Amino acid sequence: MVLSLALAVLAAFANAGSNVLQRDASRREPSELSLSPKLTWELLHKKQWLAAFGLVVASFLLQATALGTGELAVVQPVILLELPLTLVAAGIVFRAHLGAREWAAILLLTAGLAGLVGFLRPHGGQSSAGGLAWALGGGLSFLAMALLVAEGRVRKGDARGALFGVAAGIAFGLTASFMKAMTGAFAQGFAHVFTSWSLYAMAVTGILGMFLVQNALQAGRLVAAQPGISLMDPFTSVAWGVLAFGERTNGGFYIALAIVSGAALVAGALLLTSSPALSPGRATSSGPKQATEAREPARLGP
Repeated sequence: MVLSLALAVLAAFANAGSNVLQRDASRREPSELSLSPKLTWELLHKKQWLAAFGLVVASFLLQATALGTGELAVVQPVILLELPLTLVAAGIVFRAHLGAREWAAILLLTAGLAGLVGFLRPHGGQSSAGGLAWALGGGLSFLAMALLVAEGRVRKGDARGALFGVAAGIAFGLTASFMKAMTGAFAQGFAHVFTSWSLYAMAVTGILGMFLVQNALQAGRLVAAQPGISLMDPFTSVAWGVLAFGERTNGGFYIALAIVSGAALVAGALLLTSSPALSPGRATSSGPKQATEAREPARLGP
């Protein structure tokens, strides 16, 4: 358990670095590229994005090892640490001032995470889920992502970024579930990994999640897109861990405390999204305004 938690924390650090670099690479791309493969092609030519992709690979390896030694419903919530870490890193990179409101939100997020994992204390479970669980859970996940993307396409700016961010979080939660199944196949021998359908399902949903992240970070400010990405990943994973993988949690009064912790997580995210310190102009449009913003110091809210 200690090893899996340590690896999950390192994965959160890698994710945080990747988030900031991806936002720095995509924030000046025009909105017309939203959901276009051309956006990815443009980003492939930027050093920041390539460095971000390297951190994504590192996070994947750390996360896969953590899931191989720990429960899905424990590892994925710890990844949520990427949200406060992202905001702290963004404050440094974009030279933004984090005031009392922002630090209070970060404290709520961190305390809520500790409470959610500590009070639920997921344990046990199996290395994979049944066929019905995969079909039903996967189908509902893809339906939710499709509806969010469809709604995001008719929105602009932060609203679009937030909706795409929630869809990306669901995709990453589903990816973690496939990753957990893949580690179960790995336990039977290295060769079994390549004959396991979970490896290829994980690759598809992981690529989908990355595509949605690029579009979320390109559409709106980092602080609008990131909460959905970070929050929906662990919440989706906890649901998969308990409902599909049979992981057990504490009951009774601990459930109430876990709900309070989850509410603290959401409150912290909402506090950040409404922060006046993080609401300066965007860099999502093209034209003279974009050129002006490109000459100004970057802030956490671009």
